[in-house]
Amino acid sequence: MNTTFPKYVRPERIPLDKRDWIDRELTQAPTWCSVDLRDGNQALPLPMNPEKKLEYFKLLCDVGFKEIEVSFPSASQDDFNFVRRLIEGKLIPEGVRISVLTQARENLIKRTVEALKGQDNTILHMYVATSDLHSKIVFGKTHDEVIKMAVDGTKLVIKYLKEAGLWGKVAYEFSPEEFTDTDLDFCVELCKAVKETWGPSKKRDFILNLPQTVERRAPFHYADMIEYFVKHYPYMDETTISVHSHNDQGCAVASTEMTLMAGAERVEGCLLGHGERTGNLDILILGLNLFSRGIDPKLDFSDVPHIVRVIEKATGIEVHERHPYAGQLAFTAFSGSHQDAIRKGLDNQDKACEMFKLGWKVPYLHVDPADLGRKYERLIRINSQSGKGGVAYILEHEFGIFPPKSMHPFIGAAVQRYADEHECELDGDMLIQIFNDEFVNCSGPFELRKFSRVNQDETHNENEQSSKIDVKLSIEFDGKPMEVRGRGNGPLSATVHAIRESEHLFDFILEDFSERTLGTNADAEALAFVGVRRKTDNALFYGAGRHENIDQAAILALFTALNKAILDERQQDA
Repeated sequence: MNTTFPKYVRPERIPLDKRDWIDRELTQAPTWCSVDLRDGNQALPLPMNPEKKLEYFKLLCDVGFKEIEVSFPSASQDDFNFVRRLIEGKLIPEGVRISVLTQARENLIKRTVEALKGQDNTILHMYVATSDLHSKIVFGKTHDEVIKMAVDGTKLVIKYLKEAGLWGKVAYEFSPEEFTDTDLDFCVELCKAVKETWGPSKKRDFILNLPQTVERRAPFHYADMIEYFVKHYPYMDETTISVHSHNDQGCAVASTEMTLMAGAERVEGCLLGHGERTGNLDILILGLNLFSRGIDPKLDFSDVPHIVRVIEKATGIEVHERHPYAGQLAFTAFSGSHQDAIRKGLDNQDKACEMFKLGWKVPYLHVDPADLGRKYERLIRINSQSGKGGVAYILEHEFGIFPPKSMHPFIGAAVQRYADEHECELDGDMLIQIFNDEFVNCSGPFELRKFSRVNQDETHNENEQSSKIDVKLSIEFDGKPMEVRGRGNGPLSATVHAIRESEHLFDFILEDFSERTLGTNADAEALAFVGVRRKTDNALFYGAGRHENIDQAAILALFTALNKAILDERQQDA
């Protein structure tokens, strides 16, 4: 690594003579463009199949998006086919414009235009990387060459739209990629050249998307750059200024809101913020922030739980419990003082409304959860929709049981199975019963009859005697009594060796072990947790053991985990 220069520095301020945006207030929502199906989808561990994309597209239309970027049709046949399916199946609602993305290469532009045939009300979105980091380091191009690439690409868009009979019917969006890392005067010059190449336009039909492709600056810098651009770009009456922010520093919502104050009119992002690295701007958060301030977001968020279910199913990624508005715990209070204040606030809403001249003013709840299809929760409701975090919280705070984090998904799955089967909510007593049945009292092939340590053989040297112990276990395996012995650096380790080295038993890997005392007195029981991996397929299974003797608690936990692994294997073989 070159140590001549500092590794990180504060970005230079934007050369604004006067910052005007800071004195402005937002009074209306921007034009929203969802990029869930393109930018969001490309960053998923398992990208959506066509059926999931179609269900997602319908959700976006139901929420109220009028502009939806649906694919990169030249990138794959699947993406191309999805656009054709929307168009040929007449699945695009009236008033909704789909958008498709392309790079500035002739074969890609031609293919992109082919995807749009038969659909007038669309947007073709082309991008060119303009930052010095990209243009000079990645592609080895000068500023003049980058401008030529953008202009030549725009000419090709015009050419193929004319050939397809779509000229004048398809809007054009151009993105100088990494706008916030690009020299501003160069970017203005480039965007002027693109606009002059495109020619006169209606404002809604020529879009300059100025993206914060990687968040490297303070939020107000993005706003300063937008204001600088707007003040120096001469075709504002024929151009819509759009922004697209990623969340690398966790400030995408703040920076986007500031850019709207600075002159941006259109916002690209994703519901729940899916996208590369830490994701795109979360439109649900920004939209509901506006809603909470009395501004109509022009999007329907009255059933956030439904939105979450559809997106989790499509993406395979769970929403974090603490996610603003959408998280399972967003409107849950655990603290007794918070619960008391909220209860009093709800009981005295009329008084608070009169005092503050507001329809909603409740301690700790900045919006009415009912407006989002949610409700205030005094404690976690345990049901089929409950997350593993909520279940773990109840075990920890009501019963003093602290399972390892890697065990949480297994506990959550067991609770969900029970709730689905019985179609009910679970109280704490039911939850602890499920935990005990699934992880403590799981009977199976292994059964411990007696456990004891044995004296070491006199042939062991002194070092071995100080670091190793021997154990003897009387067990039953499938009803057959047997005795096994093992040596290890502790009782559990010795037991593991005893079982693994015995013929006709079970081969496994000890993955995880932890233990904790239940209570504070000297006679308190110990609770141990053991995770084992089945060697045949690497599947992980957890068990818990409870006993006055901490060694036996660990061995009981091991036997429970082994029983679960073997029973699961036999069920698969049946």
